[in-house]
Amino acid sequence: MELTTSTSTSANTTPAAARRRNAARDADGMAVASFVLGLVGLLALNVVLGPLSVVLASAALLRGTTRRGRAFLGLGLGVADLLVLLAFMSADNTLSWSF
Repeated sequence: MELTTSTSTSANTTPAAARRRNAARDADGMAVASFVLGLVGLLALNVVLGPLSVVLASAALLRGTTRRGRAFLGLGLGVADLLVLLAFMSADNTLSWSF
């Protein structure tokens, strides 16, 4: 009686490959979240959403996202949020802005 074991050594089934896929997916999610938060931050809560967008975009770029364009847009929108906040703060000397 002969025992044979079949093991597949495919790179797609190893735990390291699964971790890399999950890390790339997380970085892509951070890039998209940065873009969305930066876009919403132009309209409301830019004191919170601007810095959050900048941090998420930076983390996504450092982790090697495949959506680099979206991460750069999120970074730019986060900076724009802060510039809009600064402009409105200098106009009415408060931490918030109103119409």
